[in-house]
Formats: sequence, C-alpha cells, structure tokens
Amino acid sequence: MDESAYLSWNLAYALILLVIFIGCWALNSLSAPGNWLMVLCAALYSWLMPAASPYAFGWWVVVVLAVLAGIGELLELATSALGTRKAGGSRKGAILAVVGSFVGSIVGVILGIPIPIPVVGSLVGALLFAGCGAMLGAYLGERWDGKENREAWRVGFTSFWARLVGSLAKLLVGLIMIAVASVAMLV
Repeated sequence: MDESAYLSWNLAYALILLVIFIGCWALNSLSAPGNWLMVLCAALYSWLMPAASPYAFGWWVVVVLAVLAGIGELLELATSALGTRKAGGSRKGAILAVVGSFVGSIVGVILGIPIPIPVVGSLVGALLFAGCGAMLGAYLGERWDGKENREAWRVGFTSFWARLVGSLAKLLVGLIMIAVASVAMLV
C-alpha cells in the first residue's frame, strides 16, 4: 500500500472514532455509560492503530479519558445525591427518582424526535424528560414514604434540578473527552 492510501485509511479510522465518540456522548443523555464507552473505544483504537500513524495516540490518552469519565460520573452522582439529600429525600424517593429518570430519558428521546434539530432534539427531550422522570419518581417515593404532598413535591423539584445539573456536567465532561482525543490525534 502506498503512503497516500495508508494515510487516507488512517484518517478514515480517526474520523470513524470521532463519530463513534459523538454517538457515545449522546448516549449519556439516556443514562447510559457513554463516557465509559468512549474510554473503551479509545483503548481499542490505541491498541489497533499503528504507532507510526500520524493519528495514533498513546495509552496515556486512554488513562486521561478514564480519569475524565470517572470525574463525570462523580459529578453526576454528587449533584443528584447532594440535591436529593439536601431536600430531605428518602431512600425510596432516591430509588424511584433513578428509575423515573431512566424511563423519562427514553420517553424524551422518542418525543424529542419531532424537534426540528436532528440529534439535538432527541438529546434535549431526553434531558428534560429524565429530569421530569426523576421529579415524578422522587415525588412518588416520598409519598410512599409517608411525606405530605407539599414536602414530596419539594423533594421532587429538587431531584429534577439535581438530575439536570448532573447530566449537563456529565455531558460537558464528555465533550472535553472528545476534545482531548481529537487534539491527541493531531499532535
């Protein structure tokens, strides 16, 4: 294979990785481990891409991406847990908030499809409905735990905002991961 074809194939592999990264990033809005999937794909890419390729990156990039993915998970968990705890939420409320968030994100993807911006419509729908699902789940859990209606709604609203902030933080970390991998391919 001549040098031009070799470079073309390597560039194609690098672009495919970036497209896969964007897909993994979007999975974060569905409560899926998109950032961790990026780490897995980066490890596979690093292992398969010839070291002589101008688009190859070393294992240090995979380690940096893994650290970032961990930070994203901690931010998402911390905002959700601290928000619900600060509002006085119960264990039942927290569990149902997680279940509601997952169901809401799937419903949001489906209902977000008609928003006229491809991919973004589904992403926005998933984020908002995940927050709404967390709110409804927390409300139901708090009512089940015996709290009054007003108190249950207060915990539910806090769960909505905590879920939204946590998801946005995780998505932001995912964008940073894409940027790190992109820069590493060019350096």
